[in-house]
Amino acid sequence: MHARTLSIAVAAALAGNTLAAPLQALGKPEGKLNIIAWPGYIERGETDKNYDWVSDFEKASGCKVNVKTAATSDEMVSLMNQGGYDLVTASGDASLRLIYGKKVQEVNLKLVPAYATVDSRLQHAPWHKVDGKHYGVPYQWGANFLAYNTKVFPKAPDSWGVVFDEQKLPDGKTNKGRVQAYDGAIYVADAALYLMHKNPALGIKDPYELTEAQYAEVLKLLRAQKQLIHRYWHDVTVQMNDFKNEGVAASSAWGYQINALQAEKFPIEGVIPKEGATGWADTTMLHADAKNPVCAYKWMEHSLNRKLQSSLAEWFGSNPAVPAACKDKVPGGSDFCKSNGFDRIAQIRFWKTPQAKCSTQASCVPYSRWTADYIAIMGGR
Repeated sequence: MHARTLSIAVAAALAGNTLAAPLQALGKPEGKLNIIAWPGYIERGETDKNYDWVSDFEKASGCKVNVKTAATSDEMVSLMNQGGYDLVTASGDASLRLIYGKKVQEVNLKLVPAYATVDSRLQHAPWHKVDGKHYGVPYQWGANFLAYNTKVFPKAPDSWGVVFDEQKLPDGKTNKGRVQAYDGAIYVADAALYLMHKNPALGIKDPYELTEAQYAEVLKLLRAQKQLIHRYWHDVTVQMNDFKNEGVAASSAWGYQINALQAEKFPIEGVIPKEGATGWADTTMLHADAKNPVCAYKWMEHSLNRKLQSSLAEWFGSNPAVPAACKDKVPGGSDFCKSNGFDRIAQIRFWKTPQAKCSTQASCVPYSRWTADYIAIMGGR
């Protein structure tokens, strides 16, 4: 089950972050590989035979891939804390917690030659590179889209207000009970991003860096939103069912759900509204105590090949970490980089772990508070 409660102390772990030196050479593969991943990230053709980037890897490397799916970043951190895994596809709101918590190790990029092909905008990103050391390999990135039923919205909604403010939708019915929000404390940033534009006088400069006064206003908005919410989602399959059968009209969503529903001919689209969107840039990170490091390094190299990057981007509704993959032909024949917002990276505020020590304010509300308060809001308090 995914863990909603995690007490973190990033600041306390900043000092003395020393780990063993990274692997210097690859020996014989251990024969297996245990990965924690988002749903839909590690496909072996079981859902659709055209999307399989595991089978060839297993044949070539001799490493049997085992996948544990996780629905939130908090769940990924919890699983990594438990141990027994080699790799995790961590988003920016988990990666720094894993680095400062010493749960992942520095990666020797000389053993990942394909790293040279990674998008220059991601190669030195602060969510996986700390003190000059790389703690992973970029995998995919994307936006948290505003997904909407096109029968309800003949024209794309241009603002996140449709999920935050009570109002009549274009079909003449209220949005109350017809919108969803993400079941994860990082969603506080979505509300902050909306208020950043709706009420500039608040002075929010970064949706992950909030003063006490700004944070109070964000919580007020989230408590009001609670009265509109049909469900707080974290399970992609459940959310897809809610759009199909429960009358959900709009919600934050990943490209994965949008693509899957469109494949079923359901009338849904996704948009990045005028306020922009939060988003995620995922990094494949190596556990500090990985039992299968050779297989792990082989997977990190494999993960950057263009065929995997392009097929995964089309399948998941994400963008490749390797720009050249945008030019590849994919099984579904889509223009996936265009539809998934590859050129709109400037509008995306990537997930990161909120810390008390911040750059845009004198001090900020840390993630431990976000977690406790968001759980209370979801519970109606």
